[in-house]
Amino acid sequence: MMAPEDLHGLFGEAFETLRRAIEGFQPPLEVQETGVVTTVLNGIARVSGLPNAGYEELLKFPGELYGIAFNLDEAEIGVVLLGDHWHLRAGDEAERTGRVMDVPVGEELIGRVVDPLGRPLDGKGRIAFRRRLPIERSAPAIMDRAPVNAPLQTGVKVIDALIPIGRGQRELILGDRQTGKTAIAIDTIINQRDKDVLCIYCAIGQRAAAVAKVVAELEENGAMGYTIAVVSEGNDPPGHNYIAPYAATSIGEYFMEAGRDVLIVYDDLTQHARAYRELSLLLRRPPGREAFPGDIFYIHSRLLERATHLREDKGGGSLTALPIVETEAQNIAAYIPTNLISITDGQIYLSPTLFELGVLPAIDIGKSVSRVGDKAQLPVYRMATGNLKLDYAQFEELESFSRFGTRLDERSRRILDHGRRIRAVLRQPEMAPAPVPEQIFVLLALGKGLFGPIPLDKMKNAEQAVRNAVKELDPEILDQLYSPEGLSAAGLAAVVGLCEKALEPLKEKPHE
Repeated sequence: MMAPEDLHGLFGEAFETLRRAIEGFQPPLEVQETGVVTTVLNGIARVSGLPNAGYEELLKFPGELYGIAFNLDEAEIGVVLLGDHWHLRAGDEAERTGRVMDVPVGEELIGRVVDPLGRPLDGKGRIAFRRRLPIERSAPAIMDRAPVNAPLQTGVKVIDALIPIGRGQRELILGDRQTGKTAIAIDTIINQRDKDVLCIYCAIGQRAAAVAKVVAELEENGAMGYTIAVVSEGNDPPGHNYIAPYAATSIGEYFMEAGRDVLIVYDDLTQHARAYRELSLLLRRPPGREAFPGDIFYIHSRLLERATHLREDKGGGSLTALPIVETEAQNIAAYIPTNLISITDGQIYLSPTLFELGVLPAIDIGKSVSRVGDKAQLPVYRMATGNLKLDYAQFEELESFSRFGTRLDERSRRILDHGRRIRAVLRQPEMAPAPVPEQIFVLLALGKGLFGPIPLDKMKNAEQAVRNAVKELDPEILDQLYSPEGLSAAGLAAVVGLCEKALEPLKEKPHE
């Protein structure tokens, strides 16, 4: 049995240890920096009291409303709001989140329609995503990029033949309202079926009915199985319109970095520029040309610079961008169109004059260009197109001249006759993309003058007959159409022979 003095010493040490532990205990404190909303305007708020907030940091407001810190002034922060802000009032609290704006990415998004925050809009339930990426990311370094050398077939004859687009290229589509800009983009998406290309359709400030029509067309043609639609409607806050293309690009980059080929359509960047102008003017940023802020070029260049083709050791994926921009009264020298023309690798210009004449797609070949050129084209196209672009340009010049009623020589009449057949062949209905073999057959028949004896009113039937002749081609020669060497002499003779055979019944018979 222990003596009383020993027990006292033992308990004394225990009490002393406990006392020191209590005195040294400091509960973990979560310091939450909060500010106060001072002003709420159309899509923006001004917040005071967040001295440590960073540029483009995500801020949280009551009612699960978020915003992006855009202006970091000395006394307050200008915040772009991302959602309905009707309930937000001056005096409400704003909290820092410590993170930048991000978006969910992954396979789960394929086939879905989402808003720029990743929330579903298609009524198919919530998306069980596993990863998020910031919407603002640095473009791949120059040394991580590979040349653009693989074609992205659009299925539109005039584009694939004369204005080819490569995987990793940025090709601008521009023209006045209602000239078929979106139709070309939708045809390109539809043509990616069974080609292992993931597509992203990004609608920026579009009418809800127009977006619903596009999604319905994609569903009807079986394209939503490999497409993601990122939608910001016209009545959404301007902050949604501003972040939509960046969110869509981050979604595309996830797949590109996984080694896949991705096509992204921005429809359209005119609305994006207007949304950014609205936000900038509300935030009291100095206006410049056409009231656009001085960094409007920068916001589009940092977006489109993210489209590229990665080196093989970086996965070998690609992100091809088809930005759409609207012109007014055919003025391609306006501020936003010229900005985007200088950023991109070429443009497809749609002429309202051709559209009114019923020449669809209404692509003006003279004003359209691909700066990547035939490096992004199957070699067989070079054999098939030949002098097609030059012949068509000569035809257009002569056509204008011939309207004055001048008597033309035989050579000029032949040029006009051939040009009318080129125009007839390059016409194409919407949502009817043409496969490569059928395009090559038609272009070779055109280049060899096989449509010459065909009356103009029978050109549609003649083209269909040539396209049907593809079924009779030997499979070995069919494979040559996709090979780096192109068609052999024997293969070319076989194709021309099939075209002549198909056109024989439609030739104009000489008068007795």
